[in-house]
Amino acid sequence: MTSQQMGDLQKFAVMTATHRMWAISAIHGEVGKLRHIHSALESRLQRGDRVVYLGNFMGRGAHISETLDELVSFRRFFLARFQNFTRDIVYLRGAQEEMWQKLLQLQFATDPRGVLSWMIDQGVGASLSAYGFDPSEGFHEAAAGAMQLTRWTNKVRRAMQERPGHYQIMGELKRAAYPDNGTTLYVNSGINPTRPLETQKDSFWWASNSFLKLNENFGPFTRVFRGYDPAQAGVTYNKHAVSLDGGCGFGGNLVAACIHLDGQVVELLES
Repeated sequence: MTSQQMGDLQKFAVMTATHRMWAISAIHGEVGKLRHIHSALESRLQRGDRVVYLGNFMGRGAHISETLDELVSFRRFFLARFQNFTRDIVYLRGAQEEMWQKLLQLQFATDPRGVLSWMIDQGVGASLSAYGFDPSEGFHEAAAGAMQLTRWTNKVRRAMQERPGHYQIMGELKRAAYPDNGTTLYVNSGINPTRPLETQKDSFWWASNSFLKLNENFGPFTRVFRGYDPAQAGVTYNKHAVSLDGGCGFGGNLVAACIHLDGQVVELLES
């Protein structure tokens, strides 16, 4: 395996021996809805089914820590079912998880107070509260200088590490996922149709306006699925692009779609 291939595997999840894909939309800390979806999946999973969470399981909601607990719990069930492997269940990095990682490195920002203010406006404050921190603390720590801010971000990191499985999931986040025997691609929110997959960088989180403009195959992929739509336009099907966001975290539903390798949605669950 070349260094390029190894790098791609670190960024992207390549699902092997896939029968069907179950794609779960942005959760935003709505643990009750996630539990309902998981309960429904337990009776529907078949041998060879793979599961991908399309990012944004953190942020906004009031039960973010419990949501991570539920992800860890369902992972145990899934791995025991049909003797699945860890590579068969994937967590994508969403905008919320990307901002959380930037939060843990806030001391390196040129304007930490400004960056923190923007992230809190986007929903990161709820994630901080979930681990026992008042979001306003960060502004005080930032004003005290880089060393004090580093101590604070380390405390935040340790708080997550103390919750079994939380930090491990965050360490396994992928930018995108696809089955190696199919023609579907799974992303968080956006994609730039003019760039190859390996050069998308932060387009997966911030290029949402370009997503529904896909009007042809994206490389080898005939259909691309996303789990978060900032415009909250609901579940949307186009020939080459499908948005599965039902508005979870904004008063809407959590969505799970069962998808064949050719991109056809064969079942849609909502909670």
